[in-house]
Formats: sequence, structure tokens, C-alpha cells
Amino acid sequence: MADFLLELRTEEIPARMQAKAADDLARLFGEAMAARGLAVSAQVHVTPRRLALIACGLPGATAPTREERRGPRADAPEAAVAGFLKSTGVARDALVARDDPKGRFWYAAIETPGRAIADVLADAVPEAVGKLAWPKSMRWGAASASMDSPRWVRPLSGVVALLDDMIVPMTILGIEAGRTTRGHRFMSHEPLAIANAHAYAAQLRDMHVILDAAERRRIIADGARACAAAAGLVLIEDAGLVAENAGLTEWPMPLLGRFDPAFLEVPREVIQLTMRVNQKYFACVDAEGALAPAFVCVANIAAADGGAGIIEGNRRVLAARLSDARFFWEQDKAKRLEDYLPGLERIVFHEKLGTMRDKAERVARLARWLVESGAVGALPLPAPLALSLPPLGGGGFSGVHPPSPYRGEGNATVGSEGEGLADLAARAGRLAKADLVTAMVGEFPELQGVMGGHYALAAGEDARVAAAVRDHYRPVGPSDAVPSEPVSVAVALADKLDTLMALFAVGEAPTGSRDPFALRRAALGIIRLILDNRIRWNLTRLNLQVVSSVLSAIYHYDPLGVSTDFRPSIVDDYLLERLQVQQRDHGISHDVIAAVAHGADPDLVGLVNLSRTLQAFVGTDDGANLLAAYKRAANILAIEAKRDGVERFGVPSPSLGLRLAFPSPLSGEGGLRDTATLPQSGGGTAAQPQGEGSGTAGQALAAALDAAAADAAAAVAAEDFTAAMAALAQLRAPIDAFFTATMVNDPDRAIRLANLALLQRFVDAVHSVADFSRIEG
Repeated sequence: MADFLLELRTEEIPARMQAKAADDLARLFGEAMAARGLAVSAQVHVTPRRLALIACGLPGATAPTREERRGPRADAPEAAVAGFLKSTGVARDALVARDDPKGRFWYAAIETPGRAIADVLADAVPEAVGKLAWPKSMRWGAASASMDSPRWVRPLSGVVALLDDMIVPMTILGIEAGRTTRGHRFMSHEPLAIANAHAYAAQLRDMHVILDAAERRRIIADGARACAAAAGLVLIEDAGLVAENAGLTEWPMPLLGRFDPAFLEVPREVIQLTMRVNQKYFACVDAEGALAPAFVCVANIAAADGGAGIIEGNRRVLAARLSDARFFWEQDKAKRLEDYLPGLERIVFHEKLGTMRDKAERVARLARWLVESGAVGALPLPAPLALSLPPLGGGGFSGVHPPSPYRGEGNATVGSEGEGLADLAARAGRLAKADLVTAMVGEFPELQGVMGGHYALAAGEDARVAAAVRDHYRPVGPSDAVPSEPVSVAVALADKLDTLMALFAVGEAPTGSRDPFALRRAALGIIRLILDNRIRWNLTRLNLQVVSSVLSAIYHYDPLGVSTDFRPSIVDDYLLERLQVQQRDHGISHDVIAAVAHGADPDLVGLVNLSRTLQAFVGTDDGANLLAAYKRAANILAIEAKRDGVERFGVPSPSLGLRLAFPSPLSGEGGLRDTATLPQSGGGTAAQPQGEGSGTAGQALAAALDAAAADAAAAVAAEDFTAAMAALAQLRAPIDAFFTATMVNDPDRAIRLANLALLQRFVDAVHSVADFSRIEG
């Protein structure tokens, strides 16, 4: 067995490209070797200046192979036979004629001898490297004058290819392979001859290169924490920044520096973003969680002065950046936030939907309606307001934060303050996008919304308006915080609902591979706002309110702008699809949500609560057996309905009754459907009372249905979903006994219809909770 080492030494590879390049090289090498009959795996390391692949346990040679290939027919012209001989490389007398079902053909046995592993590598490695794709690549040197010259991420300066201690002859992008490399750019100046794959990492470490990226990340994370702790501070953890610095350094050295405390008058988020994005620095906080005038940078050298010169240079650069940020901050807040609103008329939201100013007005109207209509009216009232914005948590700006001054302690509803909150919500919605035309957001687009909140507060706006402006984009991801104050929730919901409905209306619905307007994220944000704040409101009513606002905007800008495929229910369906995806991570399968949602105008909170209980129920023996009995009953009813031309048995109805109709809270209030009346005993045929099948088993099932159907409906109405499942579980034994003791399709038609009517009652009783026909299994 032999070990192979490949090193591709380059100019600095961008940090963001390194991890994928390592994965791709390992995959492409494995594929190239597999195509030559060898199943191998390799470990790939990456630093800013090198990609290194190590494959251990390679055989000395490939195994010989023998392949039998069929040629032309035995009576084919000699020219066809000659062509076959040329393609296979065998002699004429080596051909064998054999019969098969299609006739008599010539066959050739092609034997390929084994190849030395070095020869295989010499073919496979350049092929694999040549297929390595980069997001951006370049040409270099004299060869770059030709468009046919090789392209790579950065100029390739050296190749090491060793099989144990022997050089594997190969040429990659015009570079001949050898065994010589170089260590750290500044701390190592002599060429380094690599002995073999096993000695490679240790030899590089002697030349001040740490090969393992995970080790570099540990050094940076631990060192940055230690620097902050030594100064009595706490490091703001940032895994992404750790990884980026590990991709920028081969010998990382974390160092603590300080900046002028006067810059702390600039909003915290601006300082953190400036340090993170422009300088790759870590921020620190003091024991109380306030941002400290300190930073941790990561040098790529162990300086003789302990890093003092490096720290001073970084301090000067940061000071220049923060001076720019302070200028933007002072320039922007010299005007009131509402003074920026006319500038939104220069930003087109969508050609069929008008400008960002138009969108802001729609959001303002919808936010007002959400409060006035009571959609967010059950949220807690805010506690007495502090005249400052709480620091932004999550979304990449982590650290030690004081609690929000907005969260109420009680459960009071909006009540008499509803009108006042509606005005605040409308005001916040109108101002929400104003910061898009400020200088600070022009420089740091990541701070849109955040800066609007600061500028609103600086201009004397109500603190609830400022918080709603700041938070109206949230949540922007699964781990992002969800607004919880009524005004903030109303504006965040209004913004996302408007975006979703408007872009669906003009035909911009996302596809499997395309979502340029981030509508999936908007839909998930709506779902989280509703679920986390337990907003008991009907989606259809919400969406119909949005439709009128959106359609008037479209007709104003483009009378023919509405997509021919659009209807408001499409957005309902899309939100339910996103809910199925979101709840899958919480252990609820998509079919269970479909069973609960089908046929209802969904209240998402009740829907999820019922889905969670139903998911647990179908996982029990009672639930699994009841599901099997339900499907058996539904199949029988469907078959017999076709045969008899009757859609429901025992009760006149235009449908088979396999649609779900919800009792309160999933129906009734807010424009939802009323509870369906389940068939009851009585009014049957001449031979048998309706809903009571033949024999003792039928009578027992009828009695169980009388109790269970009422109990289940009442339990769902009271949102006691556990009790609803318990009521359904009471039907398991009677329905099993009924199927065991009863011939449903009795020769006596009257008895058969009575049996079918009983099954119809059973199906309807189950439907009082969920449409079990949609549950898989």
C-alpha cells in the first residue's frame, strides 16, 4: 500500500471559496480514480495559499481486467469486421463467432493489464484538477495572451505530487510536479523539500504554516476570547468571522486593540458591522453588555514587538472607517426620518406595483387594519416605554443585551388603546422604508430597518414606532428573533403579507430553482409571526384584505398587470405548503397538516396544535388501527357510491362527505365555516333505522358513535385536542368488531344500506377532527 500527496500552491485563495474547493477536489479525485477502477477516498486541507490532498492506502497497481465485446454479425462485410478489430485492438484470429437470440456475431475478448498506481495518478489528478470550478477565475503570465490559456482562481505557483517518497511525474496547468514547496509568506524564506505525505503537516508547521483549518479556527476562537478576558471584556462570539479569519491566515495570532470611546456615540450595530465586514475584527462588550471601545484582530504573523505595530496600524484603519460612519450618522439624523419619504419615489419596488413609497403606504394601511380589526388585538400591551431602542439581538449582532423595555408583564388586550395603537402602526408602516435612501444604509445595506429605528428615535418618534421600523423585516431566518409588541407585529406582518400577495398577483411566484424576491422567507416570516404571537386569525380573511390593496396598486400602474393564473387562495395554499415544511422540523409530517387543514379556512395556531396532537395519536396502536379502519370504510363507501349512484348513505347530501368541516376554533369566527352537522340515528329505511347496522356489532358501533361524535366535536370546539383523540379512540374496538362480525354488503339491500349508513356516520365522526384520507400509511 502507498500514500499519495498532492499540493497545489497558489496566490491567496479567497476565504469564502476555500471550503467548497476542498470538498470539490476530494469528490473529483474520487470520481477520476473510480473511472480507472479504483475506489479511493482522500482528505483535503486548505489554507490561503495551498490546496493539499492526501490519499492513503493506495494499491501498488490496478488489477488486470477482461472485457468481452460483441462486434458485427458473422456474415458482415469485411470492412465492418476490420473496423471492429481496430476499435478493440485484437487480432483477426482472436475473434470468436457465437450464436445469440439475434443471430451469429463476432466476439472479442479485450484484456487490459494492470497499471502501476503512479501511472494512474498521472492521468487522474490533472483531470480532476482541470474540472475544479471556481466562482471566479483568472489567467496569468505570458500564456494569458491567449484565450486558450488555463484559468484558475489565482496564479498557480507550484505542484507537489508524491507517492510515498517518489515524485509522480505530471503537469498541472503548465506546472511540472516536484517535491518542493514554500512555507509562510513572511516567516519562512527557504524552499522546503517534502519527504512524504506523513511528514507533510509537520514540515509545514516547522515553516509556520498550520495546515488544518479546524486547528486554525480553534486557535482564533480561543485566542480571541483570551485577549478579551485579559482586558476584562467579553468577546462577542461570531463563528462566521472565526471561519473567515481562518481562511485568511496560515499562522493566526489574535491581538486586542482599542479605539477612541468617542466613536461609541455611533449606533452599536454600525460599529459592529464596520469592524466585521470591512476589517474582519471581533467586537467586545463590558460586564454590563455595553459595547466596549475595543476590538480583536487576527494577525498572520508572530511579530517581534508582540504585535504592537500591527495593533496600531489596525487602530488607525478602524478610526478612518468609524469616522466615515460617524459622518453618515450625523448627516442622516440632521433630517427627520419622514423627510426621506419623497426619496422613496425614486426606488421602484416592481414595475407593476409602483415605487417603494407606494409600498410603504400599503403597509401603513394594512398595519392599521390589523390593529383595528383585532388581528393583533390579543397581544399583550407594552409596558411603560423607555425612551431608547433596545439593542438588536440575533441576526449576526450577538452579545450581552439588556431586556427589551417594550415587553408587557400582563395579559391585557388592546381595548381602548386600540385606536392609538392603530395610529402608531400606520405611522411605523409609512416610515418603515424611509432609511433606504439614507447615506448610512447606502454604505451598509445590511442595516436597513435597524438604522430607520435609530433615526426615528432621534427624530422624536414614539419608541413603539421606532421599534416597529427597526424590526419590520424580522424574522429574516429560522434563528432570528420574532417581534412581539403589537405595533411591531402589525407592521412586520403587513410588510410580508403585502410582498407575498403583490408578487404572486403579478406572476412572480417562486419556482423550484428561482426565488429572486425571497418569497419563501417572507412566507416563513408570516408563519412565525402568527405562531409565536399566537394570533388567532383566519388566513383567508387576512389575505382578502391584502388583495384589495394590492390589486388597486396594480391596476393603477398596469391595468393588465394581474397574472391570469392569480387567485387569492393560491397564497393560502402556498402558506400551508411552507407551514408543512416548517413544521417538519418540529416532527409533524406534511400529510398530518394536510389532514387538519383540508377544507378549512385555517387558523394556524389551532391548526398546528391539532396537528401536533394528531401526529402523536396516529403513532399509537389505537390511532394506527383507527386509521386502517377509516380507510377501509372510506374505500367501501366510495365503491358502493359508484355502484348505487348515491353519494351519501342514509342522509341526502350532494357529496360523499369526505371533506373536512371544522368546528370552532378552526371554524365559525372570523368568516370561517360553521360546524358540520353529523348524521345521527333515526329516519332510516323500512328494514333498519338509519345509522344502525345489522346485528349486535352494528348496534354497539351506533351507540359508540352517538357518544364519540358528540365528544369529539365538543373537544375540538374547546381546543382540547387530546380529548378529541381520546373520543376517536373509543371507536377503535367497536369498528373492529363491526368489520369482524358483519358482512357489510349484505344480500338484503335494506341491511346493506343501513350498514353503509353506519360507516358513513363513522367516517363523518372521524372528519369532525381531521380528514384521515390524507394521512399516509
